Amino acid sequence: MGLREYTAKRQFEKTPEPKPDSHQEKHRLVFVLHKHAARALHYDLRLELGGVLKSWAVPKGPSLDPAVKRLAVMVEDHPFDYKDFEGVIPEGNYGAGSVIIWDRGFYHHPFAGDENENEQLLLNGLRKGDLKFVLEGEKLHGEFALVKTGKDGKSWLLLKKKDRYAATGDILKENLSVVSRKTLEETLEAGTQKSFRQKKTSQIRLHEAMENEELKDAPVKPMPHNIKPMLATLVKEPFDDPDWLFEVKWDGYRAVADIRDGKAFLYSRNGISFEEKFYPVVESLRKFRFDAVLDGEIVVVDDLGIPDFQLLQHYRKSENGHLLYYVFDLLYFQGHDLTNLPLLRRKELLKKILPVLPNIRFSDHVLKEGVLFFNVVRKKGLEGIIAKHAQSTYQTAGRSRQWLKVKTRLTQEGVIAGFTEPGVGRKHFGTLILGVFKEQELTCIGHAGGGFTTKELQDIHEKLEPLIQKECPFDVKPVTNTPATWVKPELVCEVVFHGWTDEGVMRQPVFLRMREDKTAGEVVQGNDGKGAKP
Repeated sequence: MGLREYTAKRQFEKTPEPKPDSHQEKHRLVFVLHKHAARALHYDLRLELGGVLKSWAVPKGPSLDPAVKRLAVMVEDHPFDYKDFEGVIPEGNYGAGSVIIWDRGFYHHPFAGDENENEQLLLNGLRKGDLKFVLEGEKLHGEFALVKTGKDGKSWLLLKKKDRYAATGDILKENLSVVSRKTLEETLEAGTQKSFRQKKTSQIRLHEAMENEELKDAPVKPMPHNIKPMLATLVKEPFDDPDWLFEVKWDGYRAVADIRDGKAFLYSRNGISFEEKFYPVVESLRKFRFDAVLDGEIVVVDDLGIPDFQLLQHYRKSENGHLLYYVFDLLYFQGHDLTNLPLLRRKELLKKILPVLPNIRFSDHVLKEGVLFFNVVRKKGLEGIIAKHAQSTYQTAGRSRQWLKVKTRLTQEGVIAGFTEPGVGRKHFGTLILGVFKEQELTCIGHAGGGFTTKELQDIHEKLEPLIQKECPFDVKPVTNTPATWVKPELVCEVVFHGWTDEGVMRQPVFLRMREDKTAGEVVQGNDGKGAKP
């Protein structure tokens, strides 16, 4: 091909790629295998021959398995100095993206006696469309072949011959440059524009995740819909354990995201759509370039990064604070059901493929050190931690002891069954009369009269007025200090309290917030948390 096509495609004042140089000395023939995040991530096999680097783009990369045939598309010749090129081709240039030297070394024809015969045999093989060669690289060793398959002259197959270097393992897991010891992503970080870097980072992570053998353990299945997420069991104390990981318990709305064919669906644990209420999150999810089901928590944080539930509840009207979707689990990915993979493997894959986009964050974890992590979370004023067994599978629609939650304060959800008359100096109502379901019967757990702002008193009363009824919703009518007004038990709130009496009533409950994301039927009395682990 010569180097005219190579030169015509490049603006050397705008790219760090080397210019053609015909000056060479006699030496052993070299090869280089570049890994290149261009428009599509691929590998480039380059063999020195006739003073240039003959080049083939190998979309899926090389394999050491003789049973595997890889497509290799012949591209323009590259100058000899390209063997040393590694770096970033800037945006707007041909092949824009990061490039690493994935492997390099020397090569020869399997039957060559000396260097002159070696090059002649290789040139003959190239002309015939059956090029046999032996690689002596840092990753690749042994005999390979390039066999032409099409009349266009560009389509070839890259094959590994059966020898002592043949293997069935995945050589592509070794993803570092043999020169800089950097990954494609790490190479990209140096001196590139933020938007270009983010786009390429997402591309690299997605491609490398699809190369990963982890998916071989995940069966191919249709994408599930309307997932009911896995729930954690409340325990009292944090603990240390090398088999467990620990995450922040975010103070927000649990949310599942279905992403398929460029469309995104975001919904609550009860199937209520969040797509209109939290549309900025949905807009980011639509930019994912793959199909997936995610599990996470929608929060609004203040300028210090602390979740604020009040900001979350009023976000649609005020848009105050920073809306984020913290993603902590990956249930489905590119046609594969991941729910039976161990949690740690799901999280590792999630971290690789999650794009860098506004309003989307990876919810990270720590291993082993649950007590220390809990103390840090408590000092920061966060709600608590979630402890998860690192090998746990994902169990939909159920509460498991493979996932545990430890709160920094004692809280309880309650179904609002009624309210009492307000005292002097107060409007709307005095206390909320709260209950939980025990064996499908509503049982009173106490009254909450503190913690309300003036606006909350008004807003809650307005929501309760349409629900007023004459009949008490409890089987056993509780005693109240002032006359009670009963309501249909539909709305749910959350309170902070200081423990339980022997009669099952909360001590000193104080209103915390309304829980629009919870239905009355799922509200039960929290356990006492005795026993840290199953």
